[in-house]
Amino acid sequence: MADKPYIGGQAVIEGVMMRSPGGLSIAVRRPDGTLAVHEEPYRSRFGQKLWKLPGLRGVATLVESLSIGFRALSFSAEQQMTEEEKAEAQDGGKLAMLLSTLFAVGLFIALPQLLASGSGKLLGIDFGLSDAAYHGVIGAFKLLIVFVYLVAISRIPEIRRVFQYHGAEHKTINAYEKELPLTVENVRAQTTLHPRCGTTFLVVVVLVSIVVGSIAAPLLLPNAEGVLGWLSIFALRLGLLPAIAAISFELQRLSARFATKGPLRIFLWPGFLFQKISTREPDDDQIEVAITAMEAAVWRDRVGATEVSDDGPLVFPSFERFLEALPALRSS
Repeated sequence: MADKPYIGGQAVIEGVMMRSPGGLSIAVRRPDGTLAVHEEPYRSRFGQKLWKLPGLRGVATLVESLSIGFRALSFSAEQQMTEEEKAEAQDGGKLAMLLSTLFAVGLFIALPQLLASGSGKLLGIDFGLSDAAYHGVIGAFKLLIVFVYLVAISRIPEIRRVFQYHGAEHKTINAYEKELPLTVENVRAQTTLHPRCGTTFLVVVVLVSIVVGSIAAPLLLPNAEGVLGWLSIFALRLGLLPAIAAISFELQRLSARFATKGPLRIFLWPGFLFQKISTREPDDDQIEVAITAMEAAVWRDRVGATEVSDDGPLVFPSFERFLEALPALRSS
C-alpha cells in the first residue's frame, strides 16, 4: 500500500482549503449554489534543506500556513461578494491582517499576563515575574481565554458555519488517510477530530509556553520586577514565540504519529476537547465542498503536473458536474 501524501487543510468562508505536497486548492460554495475552485501547484517558499531541519521546519510551516490561510480566506470572501464589494474590500485587506494580528497578541499574550498579575494581587499572592508559578498561571488564563473565545464565537451563525466546514475538512482528510473512496457517505461517517488540527497546535503552544517561559525567564530576566520588568517579560514571551512554535510543531508531529492508538492517545485529548468546540457536524452540501477541495488538491501529486493557469477559478454548477469533470482532471 503506497503511503498517502500529507494533506493539510483549513476551513474558510463557505468553503475549504486543502494543501498536498504538490497542490493547493480552495473550494467555495457561492451564494447561487455553484462551486468555485481555485487550484495551483504548491511550491514552498522554504524549500531549502535548511528549513526542513527539526527546530526550523516548525517556524517555516507556521509562517507559510498563515500566509496561505490569509490568501484562502480572501478568496473565499471574494466569492461571496459582488464586483462592487470586491473593489471596496481590496484596500482593506492588509489593514485587516494587521488589526487581527494586534488583536491576537493583545488577547492571547498580553491579557493572560495582565490577568495573572491581577489575580496575584487580588489573592494576596506575591508572584515573582520570573517564577514558574507565575508562568503557569499565565498559561492557565491563556487556555481559559481560548476556551471562552471559541465558545463565544461559535454562537455567531457565520462562524458556526465555518466550524461546520472545519468538521467537513477533518472528515474528508480522515477518509482520505483511510484510503476510502471520497463519497459523501464515506466522509460523513468519519470523526470531526484530527490530531494535526490547528486547534490542537494552539493548545500545545500554550502548554509549551508554560515550560519555556518558566525556564527562560529566570535565566534571562532573573531580577524582573515592577512595570519595566512586566514589559520585559511580555517582550521575552513575544520573542520566544518562534522557539515555542518550533517545539510545539515537533511535539504535535510525534503525537500525531505515535499517539493515535493505545494508551498514548491520552496525549491527544486536550487538543480534542478544544476541537469539540472548533468543529461541528457538517451537512452534505458542506461535505461536497470539502471533497471538491481534496480532489482538486491531490490530482497534481498523482500526475506530477506543475503548470499554472491564469484563467481564474473553475466554476461548476453543482458537485455532480465537478465529479463528471474529475476523470479528465485525474488523467490529465
